[in-house]
Amino acid sequence: MIGIIDYGMGNLHSVYSACQYLELEAIISADPQQLERCERLILPGVGAFGDMINMLTSSGLYDWLKEQVEICHKPLLGICLGMQALFDRSFEYGEYEGIHFMKGDICPLESLQVHEKGKEVVLTVPQIGWNKLFFSSDFALADELEVDPYVYFDHSYALMHWDPINLKAYAQYGPYIIPAILIQDNVMGCQFHPEKSGPTGLRILEWFGKEFCV
Repeated sequence: MIGIIDYGMGNLHSVYSACQYLELEAIISADPQQLERCERLILPGVGAFGDMINMLTSSGLYDWLKEQVEICHKPLLGICLGMQALFDRSFEYGEYEGIHFMKGDICPLESLQVHEKGKEVVLTVPQIGWNKLFFSSDFALADELEVDPYVYFDHSYALMHWDPINLKAYAQYGPYIIPAILIQDNVMGCQFHPEKSGPTGLRILEWFGKEFCV
């Protein structure tokens, strides 16, 4: 059973629908006692970092999640904003502490003029759309996924100052290297939306649901 954590914001139902499609048993809940019965957890997220941390803290889910992951060693997947919360801090509309599961800071992307194929184009922010993934050789699915794996991003902030050992896939957006999949022990983060990313994203979600930390 996968517990999709409902803290008041996030793409809960699209993640739940993807789990159903993959025949992964899942529930959406804000109740720690109900979530504790789940073998795996997903932390989704859409919105502002500070709002997310405040809602996790005020609901008691922040400390509960730390206990489930660090003491009970329960596998956790963070998606988009939920992935950003896994790190040390964010500079989105101020400075906010993250959950500190992995090292790194969440910093703003900036709109830039870049040269592509002899033309000057504007790199827009937020980054919305499909971008190619590049995998590290030690990622379990690196040799299994399609030759040109594209996934769907929607974000204005990205991880910086990460630990290279945690990086399993990245995308390139103009001059930016966007960390796309990071793993440390029983914690996994996806900056993109696997539930909206076609066969590639669904296979990654399925891998988390069935094979990660087995």
